[in-house]
Amino acid sequence: PRHKCGNQKSCPQNQFAFKIISGAANVVGPSICFDDTVLMSSVKNNIGRGLNIALVNGTSGQVLKVGTFDMYSG
Repeated sequence: PRHKCGNQKSCPQNQFAFKIISGAANVVGPSICFDDTVLMSSVKNNIGRGLNIALVNGTSGQVLKVGTFDMYSG
């Protein structure tokens, strides 16, 4: 069976599924999946070097904000 975000197991009913992939240098970009919705990826063109962060309401699961912080350039 298919599980949310491509995980190996399903989450309990009262929990959210997520998967974070850090990427590999300039070859493969990072991605963030939350409850079977890709929030950030190179396909969506909303990732950057440094920290890629998604802010999600832990009770409702509503995505509040996504953003990147370039730690190299300051």
